[in-house]
Amino acid sequence: MAELVYRPVIGLAKTLFKAWDLKIDCQGSENIPRSGGAVLVSNHISYLDFIFNGLAALPQKRLVRFMAKEAVFRHKVSGPLMRGMKHIPVDRKQGDAAYAHALDSLRSGEVIGVFPEATISQSFTLKSFKSGAARLAQEAGVPLVPMAVWGTQRLWTKGQPRNFKRSHTPITIRVGEPVEAPRDQYAGAISRRLRERVQEMLEAAQRAYPTRPKGAEDTWWLPAHLGGTAPTVEQLKAAEAR
Repeated sequence: MAELVYRPVIGLAKTLFKAWDLKIDCQGSENIPRSGGAVLVSNHISYLDFIFNGLAALPQKRLVRFMAKEAVFRHKVSGPLMRGMKHIPVDRKQGDAAYAHALDSLRSGEVIGVFPEATISQSFTLKSFKSGAARLAQEAGVPLVPMAVWGTQRLWTKGQPRNFKRSHTPITIRVGEPVEAPRDQYAGAISRRLRERVQEMLEAAQRAYPTRPKGAEDTWWLPAHLGGTAPTVEQLKAAEAR
């Protein structure tokens, strides 16, 4: 089936990456299956994470259908693009429809992208995983492919201004070996094992990242445990309580 929207959007994204002079370091794309269904699972630190997750699948000639909140599909600009690329809207009050849609796509051999943290992590640390990705993989009989991105928060994240100028920002992407999701195992246990793998890759991506903050005012994009000034999980919870 012709991809009348997805492929032009990929071309536009690549043009923007070149204009911004991003330094993209992507390793492990060969772990994404060349055929058949799979669930890509990534950490979530930026509004642009899905673009870089999708970029990692291109060497395998795969297009990823991402599950995203339904509000994005109602936007006058992003909505037609998201629908044209066959991404999957998720209404959190009626999640069954999105789950069934994703399951059908997996069974037809599509690659589905999921952010099991559900929302952007403002601490830039890994939050707990919801079990939906594991349950999808179990029911469809497909593997889970863990991924980690780092540096994307410096382009556009929650609570910070967008940085769409020529910034030479490094973006690090790591794709891990598939994690099986046997039907006879508890989905929560599979999710915990998957989270451990994503955490390992996130730490590897952070170690490989070539840039350090330029000064005290540039530490916002680093989590506190790495010496940055991003809010901690405890600080975020306290702010929500207030």
